[in-house]
Amino acid sequence: MEKLEQIQQTLSEIDDRTPDALRVAFGLGHRVSPAPAPGEEDRVASFAASVLPPPPLVVSEDADDNDPGQLHEEVPLASTSEDYAAKVLRMEWASCYLPDHDEDAHFGHDEAGVLGVADGVGSYRNRGVDAAAFSRGLMTSAFMHVLAIEPGTPICPYTLLERAYDETVASAASGASTAVILSLAGATLKWAYIGDSAFAVLRGGKIVHRSRAQQSHFNCPFQISTGRKGDSVAKADVGEMPVRDGDVVVAGTDGLFDNVFDAELERVVRMGTAQGYSPKNMADVVAGIAYEMSRSQMKVTPICIEYQKQATGVGFRGGKPDDITVVVAFVRDLW
Repeated sequence: MEKLEQIQQTLSEIDDRTPDALRVAFGLGHRVSPAPAPGEEDRVASFAASVLPPPPLVVSEDADDNDPGQLHEEVPLASTSEDYAAKVLRMEWASCYLPDHDEDAHFGHDEAGVLGVADGVGSYRNRGVDAAAFSRGLMTSAFMHVLAIEPGTPICPYTLLERAYDETVASAASGASTAVILSLAGATLKWAYIGDSAFAVLRGGKIVHRSRAQQSHFNCPFQISTGRKGDSVAKADVGEMPVRDGDVVVAGTDGLFDNVFDAELERVVRMGTAQGYSPKNMADVVAGIAYEMSRSQMKVTPICIEYQKQATGVGFRGGKPDDITVVVAFVRDLW
């Protein structure tokens, strides 16, 4: 696990990359950077308002009883006037990991156009079990399978998840995990996920697709494990959608999505795109925002809203400290 000094250094570097306009838009203080000069804050606030207008917040109509209704902008249906079926695209990806208990794992492969994220179920930690073993085994196995596949061969995320699961079970790894695997084939993004490790696809700074958490009940996501109490990998949500040059894919564990609303993620991606961020810059800033939200005792967050819906959560405010994994992939034309 990373030492505290390493995490603080990472956060300091992220702080330097976070535009003041984003800090104004999210109401965040300056953790490391010096305070703005007199008059500068007004200029920054004006810029933030012009680039990041407050989005109309609505409760997603497709939320169900097993899914915390996310607040996000209403998105018009994507145009289908152009045929993207023959396009050949690639993913340029990068990640940021801010550990709390260090039980997340992830991987990515540019050439194969595949990435994955997994989150070890923390309740196993309370039983004296290594809660990171299953998530790490799952992602390691998936990555090794990707390396063994001949370049250019399309990869099915569900098949990859299933094989990685079988190998991890065979290794008798302890604990349990949620997971999401994404692959790009031509101009089609495919996915398979189990539990609340999630992803969003953004186009023009707006979410055009967002995975929805699978939960047995509140705060208990579907999870795969070696033991009989785990969910079947066959319960994984599987799907695909056409993507195009310029789309941004953000995948992460619940350390991200429990602390950042969809509309807030859209705002960060819009700002990052306007600033010409690389995938690494954007992943760092998204993770940094999630970290600060997770440590807040006053901000309204997705997990805060869900706790307030529970009888025992009345009056709960703030975020939820957790491992935070953020993977950002830019969809690009191959040439």
